[in-house]
Amino acid sequence: MKISEMISQEMEVSPEEATFLDACIPIKNFKKGDILLREGQVANNCYFTIQGCVRQYYLSDGDEHTTAFFIEEQSIASMTSYLNRTPASHFLECVEDCTLAVLNFDKEKELYDRYPKYESLCRMSMEEDFGKQQERMAKFITSSPEKRYLDLLEYQPGLMNRVPQYVLASYLGVKPESLSRIRKRVAQKG
Repeated sequence: MKISEMISQEMEVSPEEATFLDACIPIKNFKKGDILLREGQVANNCYFTIQGCVRQYYLSDGDEHTTAFFIEEQSIASMTSYLNRTPASHFLECVEDCTLAVLNFDKEKELYDRYPKYESLCRMSMEEDFGKQQERMAKFITSSPEKRYLDLLEYQPGLMNRVPQYVLASYLGVKPESLSRIRKRVAQKG
C-alpha cells in the first residue's frame, strides 16, 4: 500500500500529488524493539501507524514509565522536539513489528510549500489527536489504577494481548505484581 492510496480515501488526490506524496512519505517496516527516537535526540520524523504498536516512555532513575501507546491509524510524534528542533525527553519504541508511514521534517515543509491543502489536513488531524490526548490524560490523572485498567479494557482491549505485562503495568503506574492483583480482582467481579 502507498500513502497516496490511504489519503485518497479521505480526499481527492491528483496523479501528480500521489507521485509526490509517495516519494515524500515512504512506508517502512520496523522490527519489534526498534527505537524510533531516543531521549536526547531531535525528532526528525513523525509517523502514522499502518500496522503494529509503538510506545512512548520516559526513563526516571533507571525505571521506564510508559505514557502512551500508538496503534493502527494513529499518528506518532514527539511534537515539542519535532517542531522546536530540541532534544526529546522520551523514547519511542516498537512494541511489535510495525509498518509505519514516515514523514521527515524537511519533506513536510516541502510538501506544505507545494500543496498547502495538506497542511490543513495535518493540522486538523493534530488538533483531533491533541484533544483526545488531553481527555485521556485528565481521566488518567483522576482515576485509580483499577479504573485505568478498566478503561484500557474498554477502549483498547487489544493491547492486553499485544503489550508485555511489565509495559502495561508501567503505563498504568503500578508494579507488575499490582497489575496481577488488579486483573484478579476484575476477573472475580466478572
